[in-house]
Amino acid sequence: MSAGDALYGLIHEAAIAIEGDRIAWTGAVVDLPEDYAAWPRDELGGRLVTPGLIDCHTHLVFGGDRAREFEMRLNGASYEEVARAGGGIISTVSDTRRASLDALIAQALPRLDALIAEGATTIEVKSGYGLDRETELNMLRAARALEHQRPVTIRTSFLGAHATPPEYKGRSDAYIDEVCIPTLRAAQNEGLVDAVDGFCENIAFDTDQIERVFRVAAELGLPVKLHAEQLSHLGGTQLATRYKALSADHLEYANEADARAMAASGTVAVILPGAFYTLRETQQPPIEALRAHHVPMALATDCNPGSSPITSLLLALNMGCTLFRMTPEESLAGVTSNAAQALGLSDRGRIAPGLRADLAVWNVETPAELSYRIGFNPLHARILAGRP
Repeated sequence: MSAGDALYGLIHEAAIAIEGDRIAWTGAVVDLPEDYAAWPRDELGGRLVTPGLIDCHTHLVFGGDRAREFEMRLNGASYEEVARAGGGIISTVSDTRRASLDALIAQALPRLDALIAEGATTIEVKSGYGLDRETELNMLRAARALEHQRPVTIRTSFLGAHATPPEYKGRSDAYIDEVCIPTLRAAQNEGLVDAVDGFCENIAFDTDQIERVFRVAAELGLPVKLHAEQLSHLGGTQLATRYKALSADHLEYANEADARAMAASGTVAVILPGAFYTLRETQQPPIEALRAHHVPMALATDCNPGSSPITSLLLALNMGCTLFRMTPEESLAGVTSNAAQALGLSDRGRIAPGLRADLAVWNVETPAELSYRIGFNPLHARILAGRP
């Protein structure tokens, strides 16, 4: 084992014993207990085995696309010109509202399949493109339905506080009170919500408005997470840590005080290089401060139609390393153990006895290859809850 291998906890010539949907034992083959020696074996030919990958921040369910406005921006159109032409988030809201539940599921499946094909076993999906009661509920219903369409675990986040819809323009407080919060209650009553999210930004909602939503989440017993400090510093991270949020996501404008607060609250930093790349941003998240304060860093695709039309966790790994100088070890932890923590899931993300047997088998020699390659998928097999 080299020093680089030690960073990953890599075991050469290893074995994993699986009983039902759980890992029963793992270690070097020479140490395999006699109890497991007679079990049926699946030889993997020296391939690398990691935990199944976890995408802990996606907007996978939505209607339509925004390729036209992408083209307009590259041809010199301003944000205002794109908006006047019907682009921006409101374009996605319109398309999502027009889509039936079946259509939302059908449009999400190819995106889901792309993630699964690269070893994803758990994926978080947000609402937030309906911004009215029925469409927000339909988005969450579609997300739940995906789990029955494909072998994957889906976790849902209610993101009603994503933007103010056109019919509430200039009345964001009224939207929060009249639509967002009642819809959250309805979604919880229907069993559609695993966590509550919000977009705390100068183009979305301020900390007071988000806190009103968080208070209701606490009342309902739901954990919170937050899009924070992406485009400016409004104090969203500090708000998230006061509510012991599972994660604070984006964080380009977060500072050392925010990192310190996250460390104290156990809040995971979710790094989203896809949006940074697509929007051609220059302000980088405070990776060094997060490292210094031992804040767990997760990586995710942020798959969405506007700012991160990415359906590749492997690409997110490479971007985390190349754009933000995360190490390959940090990046792999970012889509396994730390991503599990960002979703409040303690039963996966590592290879250890008692945890779910969610695994990915790779045609690579070293873990760093997963971050190193671009546009190449070395997945050999995916195992979900002990089943190939």
